[in-house]
Amino acid sequence: MSGSLAGRVALVTGASRGVGKGCALELGALGATVYVTGRSVSESDHSLPGTIGATVSELEALGGRGVGVACDHRDDAQVQALFERIVDEQGRLDVLVNNAFLIPRELTSGLPFWETPLSNWDDMVDVGTRSAYAATWFAAPILTAQRSGVVINISSSGAGSFAWHVAYGVGKCALDRFTADAALQLELSGVAVVSIWPGLVITERLQQMPDLEQLFDVPGAESPRFSGRAAAALAADPDVMRHSGKSLTSRALADLYGFTDVDGHMPKGPMSAEERASAAGRAEQPA
Repeated sequence: MSGSLAGRVALVTGASRGVGKGCALELGALGATVYVTGRSVSESDHSLPGTIGATVSELEALGGRGVGVACDHRDDAQVQALFERIVDEQGRLDVLVNNAFLIPRELTSGLPFWETPLSNWDDMVDVGTRSAYAATWFAAPILTAQRSGVVINISSSGAGSFAWHVAYGVGKCALDRFTADAALQLELSGVAVVSIWPGLVITERLQQMPDLEQLFDVPGAESPRFSGRAAAALAADPDVMRHSGKSLTSRALADLYGFTDVDGHMPKGPMSAEERASAAGRAEQPA
């Protein structure tokens, strides 16, 4: 993968771990200044490993510059302050990666939606679809004034077929519609909006699952940095507008831009609905 992001400023939401962290690392590896948000500022803040500070340290080791900002993306005032800080400190914003997402314990339980808490909807639609809309709402005036930039929404093949939970799929489908419609209104300002569909990602959460190898096709899965490389390739593409409004898999972007995962292998892409259905309900949730 070629291209440089030296001199560019990026924001990745929900980047303490998982795909968000992978995006922050790969944007940093191409030389960007990356603002990293999340709620985890110490290891005691979450049952899973990962903090915004750790992500910043790792991306700086790869050649970028990181700025960690504690931010709850359910709080619009905190999000507004975040964008005001970026403009005050950098005077610009070139890349926004909307990744923040709240995963309820019941996501892979296999239970029908009416047997899971009603709050599952609020969790996945508020910190997911709405938080992407809010961040883009704050970013749009900055990007349109520059007449350049790219917004990348981390979505899912669950937008196209059933995945895990009704509220999950509804939120991802709405996110992709937001990508398409926002792209339409931002086109004349030269701002691209693209959705990325990762495949099965071996995140910190999945690594804690018992019988991981029996539940999922681990050899065909992705590291979090694979989707990060997809995001970085889009951000560095001078012709990124050709993708605006589209939902593209990380695997398709790897084929297009010529990158592989960090270990050199090529993941197979999104799980099928049948694979997800087979895993759902058999995956014990970690504590």
